[in-house]
Amino acid sequence: MRRREFITVLGGAAAAWPLAARAQQQPVRPLIGILSPLSAASARRNIAAFRSGLRDLGYLEGRNATLEIRYGDGAPERMASLAQELVAIKPDVLIVGGASGALAVHVAATRTIPIVVITPEDPVALGLAHSITRPGSNITGTWFDHGALVGKRLEFLKLAVPGLARVGVVVNPDDPNDAHTIPRLPAATRALGVTVEQFEVRDVTKFDAVAAAIGRAGVEALLVGDGPTLLSARADIIVIVARLRLPAMYGFREFADAGGLMSYGYNLPDAYRQTARLVVKILKGDRPGDLPFELPARHELIVNLKAAKAIGLTIPDSFVLLADEVIE
Repeated sequence: MRRREFITVLGGAAAAWPLAARAQQQPVRPLIGILSPLSAASARRNIAAFRSGLRDLGYLEGRNATLEIRYGDGAPERMASLAQELVAIKPDVLIVGGASGALAVHVAATRTIPIVVITPEDPVALGLAHSITRPGSNITGTWFDHGALVGKRLEFLKLAVPGLARVGVVVNPDDPNDAHTIPRLPAATRALGVTVEQFEVRDVTKFDAVAAAIGRAGVEALLVGDGPTLLSARADIIVIVARLRLPAMYGFREFADAGGLMSYGYNLPDAYRQTARLVVKILKGDRPGDLPFELPARHELIVNLKAAKAIGLTIPDSFVLLADEVIE
């Protein structure tokens, strides 16, 4: 190639670079914003389930959809600013996990962007919807009613530990997940003939001090709350609980997978797959206000026999047979 031709080709390529760069900067639409209250590591299975749900419905990230994700790292105080970041990029749909702090920001910031929530709070009581069956606003989603499960969790704990009479309940009272559970404890404990003592954990870095108080209290087992603060710190919590040699019931299977004794609750990846289905309905023209709020599709009981052996607990075979999954 002669020098003049080379310069001409090079000049044409240089002129095209800004156009190519601008094209690369524009996300493939639809743009879906996701705000998780958890850390990236803790939320990995949930996000993977959402991607899988989208893919099954014809949306592949990078090809005909873009995901923009923010993580709260189990710190509720971070959620508002992260929510505002996502609103600012004007996604086609926003997905918000967690409690009312982040949701309120979204509601205040936009009445036009469709929002799909995964929340532990009653959306009608929060003012996010006119009714469960017909929200009537730009918001729909999945509602985790954690408080409704507290009685069953205590029942399972008592079946796993025959003769159980005194339970320690570990909660973050500032977290709406746990705030919904606490008022339902008295009725649940009366029905089962157990007593409870509450231990508050607002800062998981101080869980060692709480553990010392648990050790002094003489409780025979623990019921651990559902909030993102506790879920994000599950590895540390499980180590400390094992050191106390106490049986413990958790709300999410992530605890049992990480070495906790057992969990009973909603399956978070399933909820994110449900969310993908709602998102696709909206992308195809449905109004969020016409889509009913949904409860998660299923509950699951996970039992970790390896964890039981480590604390010297023999779980009755009759209880093991109730489990949806047994980790050995």
